[in-house]
Amino acid sequence: MIRRLAYLVAGAALGGYVVHKLNRTARAWSPAGIAGRVEDQVADYRAVLREFNEDIHDAMRQREAELQGRYDGGGERPALPVHTPGRVTRPRGAIDAPDMKDGR
Repeated sequence: MIRRLAYLVAGAALGGYVVHKLNRTARAWSPAGIAGRVEDQVADYRAVLREFNEDIHDAMRQREAELQGRYDGGGERPALPVHTPGRVTRPRGAIDAPDMKDGR
């Protein structure tokens, strides 16, 4: 008799747990549950995009300040390009330049 009572209690507890899990799953897959999850994801994406936007604006402001300092006389002038061997530095297509196709 005690054995049957133990099985009855265990079955009732297991049944209650299964019903609880099924209700929870049904609520999660209901339209309201899906909308809540989507809303949470959108809020997370908005926060990440907001942080990314702030990082981009900070980097842009920093770069603008660097360029302003460099070109407004506050910093050193950018170095002129150095002649590298094998690189043609004479201008091409200049006015009055000899055109090789004419034989001049």
